[in-house]
Amino acid sequence: MAALDDEEARRLAYGVLLAQFPGLSIPPWLQPALAGGLAGIIVYGENTPDVETTRLLVAEFQEAVRAAGQPPLIVTADEEGGDVTRLQYVEGSSLPGNAALGDVDDVSLTRRCAAAYGALLAYAGLTLTIGPCLDVASEPLNPVIGVRAFGSDTDLVARHGAAFAAGLRESGIRSCGKHFPGHGATRTDSHLALPVLDVPLVLLAQRDEAPFTCGVDAIMTAHVVVPELGPDPATLSAWSTQRIRALGITGPIITDALGMRAVADLYDMGEASVRALEAGADLLCLDSPTGRDPQADFETAVAGVTAAILSGRLEPDALRASHQRNLALTGTPASTAALADILAELEVAGHEAAVRAVRTAGFVRCDPPVIVADLRHRVSIAAGPAPLALAQVLERRGALARLVRGSHAAMDAAETPVAVVREPLADAAEGEALSALLARRPDTVVVHTGTADAAPEAERLIYAHGAGRVNAEAVADLLLAV
Repeated sequence: MAALDDEEARRLAYGVLLAQFPGLSIPPWLQPALAGGLAGIIVYGENTPDVETTRLLVAEFQEAVRAAGQPPLIVTADEEGGDVTRLQYVEGSSLPGNAALGDVDDVSLTRRCAAAYGALLAYAGLTLTIGPCLDVASEPLNPVIGVRAFGSDTDLVARHGAAFAAGLRESGIRSCGKHFPGHGATRTDSHLALPVLDVPLVLLAQRDEAPFTCGVDAIMTAHVVVPELGPDPATLSAWSTQRIRALGITGPIITDALGMRAVADLYDMGEASVRALEAGADLLCLDSPTGRDPQADFETAVAGVTAAILSGRLEPDALRASHQRNLALTGTPASTAALADILAELEVAGHEAAVRAVRTAGFVRCDPPVIVADLRHRVSIAAGPAPLALAQVLERRGALARLVRGSHAAMDAAETPVAVVREPLADAAEGEALSALLARRPDTVVVHTGTADAAPEAERLIYAHGAGRVNAEAVADLLLAV
């Protein structure tokens, strides 16, 4: 076989890359890749101010590849519903998130929610969502998975993962189960450092890996080290590919974002990309969630993979095979249904799930005006910074006195304090703030937005199973006894 030239090698590199980009139009630096066979793009809140704008942006990208004679792009997003949403980032998701769905434990409702959500993704032109989370939330103090998981029971996670994937498929959307081999038992956020999952392989297989056979279309590997399998994270280790394929899963293997510090602190984007491909990944997610430069990361990845192909470190046929697998995640036509009808069905399904999931301990009704104290100390990097939905909902209902941060704000006796927490047991600062507020005002209603297993002790407690908009609306109904 004749040696590849630089251009041919670069085209092979493009075929395994999932690019992030800024703004609401195609950046000039991405044009050559679109003409050269780029596998796909991933959109975030900055690309999705509203659904119609996203639809036009995606159409612009797909037209660019059509004009160049290339296959359709994979267009994806971290769309989980609940706390982690992109298409509804501004107004908040219409779904309450996986923890709420798992708590209700009605697989038909989960499938209905996913089908409605899939219709919205299809309308926007997406072909794939990077979800559902198939992590088993066995560690209550986990700082990054939490309510993104369906729950702490392996069978429950598998049932609802299968239902969610099936619902998405009804709307023509492919699914990607994450984060293999499981991120739910860790106490480290891989956005910030490299987690270690130090468990026996039998437990890993039975508890954490089992849900990934639920029928998703692709698998995302995690930046998680399993010491018995080697010193490197699953994303960069051949054992992850071997174990995925041994489960009978044949779809594309996608890396978690290679800009996350769990990997970025070890290797630059070029070397990380090459190592992931050597490990058997089919599609490299070049998302840079920690303030990195998307253009620089993309160009570094292309240069690194191209050089590895030309040097013989990467086998061209392996990349061609990956590209063929990746094509299975493309080509879903945008929905022809009216956006208003899609949103209406999504709202009805999401509201039902949120209302059925919200639970209470003690008497939680309170008389307005309500002062909301946001005690959450750490922002979920996966979800991104967002306004507190509960305060917005109460304000719209005319029941909010004011929103404060922390526990030391002056409170009038006529104001009912409502404290919002996410991880008061895992985050010492958050726990101390809650204790201080309860000491001052024992009548405080505590709204816990994390997992039920990580809820604090309080006489008046609401388990919201998430901090999203529909979760907040269900909580407001209880607070105001609507």
